[in-house]
Amino acid sequence: MKTKALSRSAAPIVLAATLLAAFLVLLSPLSASAHDALVSSSPAADESVEVVPAELTLTFSAKLIGGEGATEVVVTDPDGNSVTDGPATVDGAIVTQPLQGSGPAGAYHVIWKVVSSDGHPTSGEYSFTVTTGDGAATDGPSTAPTTAAPTTEQTAAPAPSDTPAATDADSGPGASAWIWGISIGGILVIVALMLWYSMRGRKSASATDSDPSSER
Repeated sequence: MKTKALSRSAAPIVLAATLLAAFLVLLSPLSASAHDALVSSSPAADESVEVVPAELTLTFSAKLIGGEGATEVVVTDPDGNSVTDGPATVDGAIVTQPLQGSGPAGAYHVIWKVVSSDGHPTSGEYSFTVTTGDGAATDGPSTAPTTAAPTTEQTAAPAPSDTPAATDADSGPGASAWIWGISIGGILVIVALMLWYSMRGRKSASATDSDPSSER
């Protein structure tokens, strides 16, 4: 009788331990899947500067993984032309992209891709505005065409780049959702099996206890 009572009292403990272990297993990939985020940039998103700077910097929340092809930064002017000057460099959590330092006034589009400290690639994009520029200041009549150009060119130029950027950003959450669904489903199945086994054990134990009493 004591052995049966101990086995019944141990069942909830075993169930709680199993659930705790499953929770810890789910928690570890969740923390590992958090990509490093862009903390600040110079020029910043939606910031207005007088001329194109000599370089653009991106600061992330943790040290990035460098290497050939790991980091890419593309900066285009209102006409869709690249204003980058050489490859980007990575120093810990800071990415520096040299620029040509000259260009017309208008909206400039930035697209970046890095590899987070967890080994997963992440990407994003934003825009900043050049108010004066180099070419627009020397040619007075060209101010009006320069203002009109960003509407046409900016709509056409970033469109091809938007597609890969969206694909990279959506691939992580989609995969995480599948992993979470499968993991939660597996836990529910395990819990259901343990509850069924526990109830079955109690029924058999109660039937065994009732046999001697009926004989008496």
